[in-house]
Amino acid sequence: MSGTGGVPPWAGDPDRRDRAAALERVRTLLRGLGTSDEEIDRAVQDDVVDLLMVDRLLLPSEHRLTESEVSERTGIPLELTRRLWRALGFLDVDEDDPHFTELDVEAVDLFRSMVDLGMVDVESAIQMSRVIGSSMARIAEAETAPGSTPILMSSGDSVLDADEFARTAGASLQAMARLLEFVWRRHLQAATRRAMLMRYRYGADGASPTLVVGFADMVGYTLLAQHLTGDELASVVARFEALAHDIITGLGGRLVKMIGDEAMFVVQDAAEGARIGLALADAYADDDLLSDVRVGMALGPVLLQDGDYYGAVVNLASRIVNIARPGSVLVSDELHTALELEAPDEFAGRSLRPRSLKGIGRVQLWRIGQTGERIAGDLTRGQRWERLGEVFRELDHLRDRGEQLIAAARRGELADAVQVSGAAEPDGGDAVGAEVDTAADGSEGPPA
Repeated sequence: MSGTGGVPPWAGDPDRRDRAAALERVRTLLRGLGTSDEEIDRAVQDDVVDLLMVDRLLLPSEHRLTESEVSERTGIPLELTRRLWRALGFLDVDEDDPHFTELDVEAVDLFRSMVDLGMVDVESAIQMSRVIGSSMARIAEAETAPGSTPILMSSGDSVLDADEFARTAGASLQAMARLLEFVWRRHLQAATRRAMLMRYRYGADGASPTLVVGFADMVGYTLLAQHLTGDELASVVARFEALAHDIITGLGGRLVKMIGDEAMFVVQDAAEGARIGLALADAYADDDLLSDVRVGMALGPVLLQDGDYYGAVVNLASRIVNIARPGSVLVSDELHTALELEAPDEFAGRSLRPRSLKGIGRVQLWRIGQTGERIAGDLTRGQRWERLGEVFRELDHLRDRGEQLIAAARRGELADAVQVSGAAEPDGGDAVGAEVDTAADGSEGPPA
C-alpha cells in the first residue's frame, strides 16, 4: 500500500491517515483479545470490524466452544444447557457453531453449583434465570438506545466505529459492572428486609401479604400518540415515567412496572397508598407537558412471584382505574374502610353508585381527596384534557378540509385543461365544476 516513492497513498489525507491509525489500534487490541489476523482481515474486507470488536471486547476468549463442548466441560446435560441458555433470553445456535466462551462455561458452572448446594432446585434456577435474563436485556437495550449514551455514535465507517467503541466501552465496562452489582446488592437488601418483615407479620405458613395495589393511567395517550412525532412522544413517556417513579418511591411505595402509559405500584399502608394516589393526580394536573392521570387502588391479599404481583386485588385495581375520571383517585370499599381507621382526619371520601366491573361483579367504590378538599374537583381537572381533545379534533377537521380543498382544486385544474383542449364532454365538466363548488362552500364537509 505505498504510492510513488514508497509514500502511503493516504499520507496527505488526514481522514485516511486517522483511519489507518484507528485500524492499527483496532488490530492491536483484537490480537490481544485472542483474535487471529485472518479473522481481522476478513472483518475488514466484509466491513464488519465494529461487530467483531463488540464480540471480542464484551466476551473476550481465545478459544470458542460449541454447545456440546460447554456441556462436556460442565457436566450439565446438553438439553439442560439449552434450557438455561433460552431462559436467559438468548437465541438458539447451531450445534457446530463455536459461539460460546469461557464466560459461558463459568455461568453454567455457577448454575450447577447452586443446584448441587441445594440453594435452589433445577426448575427454580431456570425460572430465576428468566427473571435475570429479562431484567438484563432491558438494561442492555436502555444502554444502547439512541441518545442514551455515546457508546454507539456511528460514523458509517466500521473501522472508526470499532475504534470509538473500544475507547468508550473499554473505559465504561468495569464501571457499569460495579454499578450493576451495587444496585443489585441494595435492592437485594431491601427485598430481603421486606420478605423478613412480611414473614414476621403474616407468619411462615405462606399466607399472602395484604397490600395496597394501585394503577396510574395517563389520560388520552392513544390520541397523543396519533398527533405527536416520535421524539415528542418519547419525551412525554419519559416525563410520565420520571414523575411516577419519583413520587411513588419518594412516598414509600414500590413502582412494580411501567405498562406503556400506565404505572403499577404497591405499598403496605393504606394511608401511604392514598398519599401516593393523590400526589400523582396533583403532579400530572400541574405538569404542562402531560395530560392528567386517573388512579385506581384496592387493598387486599396479593401473590408475589418473580418481582410481580398477582391476584384478585390486582385485577380489581386495574378495573377501577379504567372507569376513573381524569384527575380523580378511586379506591375500593376495603381501602376506604382502612383509611377511615388509619387516618380519619387526613382523607375524605365520596361514595359512588355501585359499579359492575368486568370479571369481578358489582362493587362499591369511593372517590377520595384530602380532608377539606372539594372531591368533585376532578371534574374541573378533566376540563383541561377535554379542551386539549377539542383542539386535536379541530386540527383533524382542518387537516381533512385542507386535503379536500387541495384535491378538489387539482380536479378543477384538470377539468379546465380538458375543456380548453375540447376533449371533455360538457356534462363531465359541469360535474367536476359542481364538485369544486360543493367542496368550496363546505356544505358536504365534516361538521365543525
